[in-house]
Amino acid sequence: MIEIGSRARSQPPPPHAVFEALVLPNRDPARPWLAVLDNEQFPTIGETEEFTLVTWSSLWVKRSDVVIRFDLTGDSGGTSLRWTLLVDEPPPDDAFVGHMRKRMNQLINANLRYTFGQ
Repeated sequence: MIEIGSRARSQPPPPHAVFEALVLPNRDPARPWLAVLDNEQFPTIGETEEFTLVTWSSLWVKRSDVVIRFDLTGDSGGTSLRWTLLVDEPPPDDAFVGHMRKRMNQLINANLRYTFGQ
């Protein structure tokens, strides 16, 4: 698989809370953050390593081969959360890569962050 995008940002809660939010994305119906669009599907959870790694299947129906990897580091003072998009060859065109990156930024660095009060 090849990497087509990655970004790391801090999240205010500790890794165990971010890990739980990624493994159970809409566990709190009062604060859902993972709303899928018409051309998307709800991901399934793949590989996990407690509090440090989560992988999701693809959000995008058009590219079901995408793997989304989340790497978490930090302590009780917060979490550094990196998402990485991995795809099989051939990679998507630049426009779709841009769309996927923007969507991940919205989901993780906006929607998820807002559920933690940021």
